[in-house]
Amino acid sequence: MAKIRAAITGVHGYVPDYVLTNQELETLVDTSDEWITTRTGIKERRILKGEGKGTSVLGTAAAKGLLEKTGANPEDIDLILCATVTPDMVFPSTANIISAEIGAVNAFSYDISAACSGFLYALTTASQFIETGRYKKVIVIGADKMSSIIDYGDRTTCIIFGDGGGAVLLEPTTEDVGIIDSIHKVDGRGAEYLNMKAGGSRYPATVETVIAKEHYARQDGATVFKFAVTNMADYAAKIMERNNLTADSVDWLVAHQANKRIIDATAQRMGITDDKVMMNIEKYGNTTAGTIPLLLWDYESQLKKGDNLVLAAFGGGFTWGAIYLKWAYDTK
Repeated sequence: MAKIRAAITGVHGYVPDYVLTNQELETLVDTSDEWITTRTGIKERRILKGEGKGTSVLGTAAAKGLLEKTGANPEDIDLILCATVTPDMVFPSTANIISAEIGAVNAFSYDISAACSGFLYALTTASQFIETGRYKKVIVIGADKMSSIIDYGDRTTCIIFGDGGGAVLLEPTTEDVGIIDSIHKVDGRGAEYLNMKAGGSRYPATVETVIAKEHYARQDGATVFKFAVTNMADYAAKIMERNNLTADSVDWLVAHQANKRIIDATAQRMGITDDKVMMNIEKYGNTTAGTIPLLLWDYESQLKKGDNLVLAAFGGGFTWGAIYLKWAYDTK
């Protein structure tokens, strides 16, 4: 009996209309376009404006676009996973809200929280439901409204993050395409270096936590950078070694868009050239769980059936990992 794999059969993304440029940030904090571009590669990022608009707005738009593009019936969707660290509410899950918005009345759904590695974690989790034969159609969403937890007086974080999201449809295949292998890791000791201190059960919201700005994302930039460069690069290389991939046989590196220098270091560790590296950090910034599906959306027209893709990410937790997949279709 032929092995069943989970294949991406469609991708769609969504970013808000409002563009926050480096020039606008110069009016908010002590920074400059040159400083930001040199250190991160970011020129602009998108921001979701409007009262009461949360991450579900991003995920719903991406999922609706995906359904329209693939011709899938929302009632045929079995499962929806949403990777996010900026849920609309603590509960219900943002995936629950999205499933109602798109009419996926026969699906069950839940969120996965793994920061910038969230989409990879969700993709691997979803693939297991496909490979066992339990489900036929699964939507995996990566989306974050990072502007909701960013202090725009803190130049170490406000220059980096933006809002956006993307969604992919997973379906079973017996062809030599789809998700081939994955490696995921975590080191909880990294929690002190990248976190949002308040808002959970340890430090519930109080007047004092709000005044102290403890509901914003904070990071020790130098430590996070060091861990990200090492682990994202090493595990992208490990997934290659485990699957006998060479630099020549890898068609695309799909790396989390945190910092151009981290992406460049990962490509160098893999031995691949710049023309094989997907990059859109300059226009979206770091959208956390949204970066990888947004890359696939932007580059979809350049992908060919059978292309070897290595997906790699590193995020708060610390979380990191890599996925090897073969692209399953030619763009029509």
